[in-house]
Amino acid sequence: MYYDFIIRLKNASLARKKNLVTPYANLNKAIGKALVREGFLDSVKDEIIDGHKTLSIDIRYQNRRPAITDVSLVSKPSIRKYVAKDEIRREQGFGTVVVLSTNQGVMTGRDAIKKGIGGELLFKIW
Repeated sequence: MYYDFIIRLKNASLARKKNLVTPYANLNKAIGKALVREGFLDSVKDEIIDGHKTLSIDIRYQNRRPAITDVSLVSKPSIRKYVAKDEIRREQGFGTVVVLSTNQGVMTGRDAIKKGIGGELLFKIW
């Protein structure tokens, strides 16, 4: 699931890893591409290692400090949190980026506000 992927990203950035290899999932790839657009990651690539499809992720660093400082998971399998387009701004703080799963794909809160749609609030990252 995506929450394992997000926690792996957080742990890799705190451990100052440059590259992370995770199991492939369409949701993880979509989240990775959204984080590339927001500047938290450098790249997300598909690879096949030992016959298994994986994602190779390059984590972005600025002045030897990781761009990912912390992550807060909001929706969990037991408790889902859905937000309307008007509630997205309330969930975002200064420097915080929220990532949503919408009917038009995975996108950041800023993109969802521009398109005028809401969805499931997956996590917050800063």
